[in-house]
Amino acid sequence: MAKSRSPLIQDLVWRLEALGFDLFTVVARAAPVEAWSAIGGALFRLLGPLTSAHRTARRNLRLAFPDRAEAEVAFILATQWQNFGRYIAEFPVLDRLTPASGRVDMTGAGRLKAIAASGRPMVFVSGHLSNMEVMAVAIVDAGISCEITYRAANNPYVDARIKKSRFRYGVRMFAPKGAEGARELLDGLKAGRSIAMMNDQRYDGGVAAPFFGRPVMTNPAAARLALRFGTAIQPMSIQRVGGVRFRVIAHEPIEVPDTGDRTADIAAGVAAINAFIEARVRERPGEWWWLHKRWPREDYEEMKARGV
Repeated sequence: MAKSRSPLIQDLVWRLEALGFDLFTVVARAAPVEAWSAIGGALFRLLGPLTSAHRTARRNLRLAFPDRAEAEVAFILATQWQNFGRYIAEFPVLDRLTPASGRVDMTGAGRLKAIAASGRPMVFVSGHLSNMEVMAVAIVDAGISCEITYRAANNPYVDARIKKSRFRYGVRMFAPKGAEGARELLDGLKAGRSIAMMNDQRYDGGVAAPFFGRPVMTNPAAARLALRFGTAIQPMSIQRVGGVRFRVIAHEPIEVPDTGDRTADIAAGVAAINAFIEARVRERPGEWWWLHKRWPREDYEEMKARGV
């Protein structure tokens, strides 16, 4: 068994990683946006298939699209890596990817304006689509006070830099953990602040709901909070429409049923969220991040046994 690092060595490693992050940011902010994004896309399209994550992505594609031809699967994988590489390259310059910059178009902007004008909190949901950060920018740009939930980076120095980068364009990030995190979410909604979360990753201990014809464990927080606060769920998606240009879409709200059967109502809300995300993935499969193990572990064991 490998020995864990001493606190001093771990801190040194974290600081070196943070220095690398700083250097990357300096170069990215000095380079032309379009060229830098294209370089990131080309690099990850080349190197992504050499990683273990590529095998996970391929298995995910086979779970979702078992009948797709191998050539089509290969094309989706290559497109996904290119999009992911662009996202990584664009991260340090997100403050330049705003509606005001002319790089972001809005569809359904009236829905966001109505939410901002109402002063009532809303529960936003989306998935890891295209450059998901641009969606948060659009929500804040519409004048909506919103806390964007995210998974904190393991490196605390890098995490602080990520949050600072997002603060630069008005996005307040919040990484809920355990009971304390749940209370903070509730406090935010009670204070009239909206919340936004990615709802497309496996959530052990969550609610089972269909996703590409298979039951997957899904975080029920969005449905639960919408039901508790008597609000709808506002699904969002983002599309890359060419180079470093995007379309953010505010879709038809999802109404969580309120029949009095809380368990069934939450399950229905979760199923509706999964159906929404699945539809977006089917529309533009090369722009979803196929890198996460979304399906149950036994599905991956089965794929492994089949040599996939």
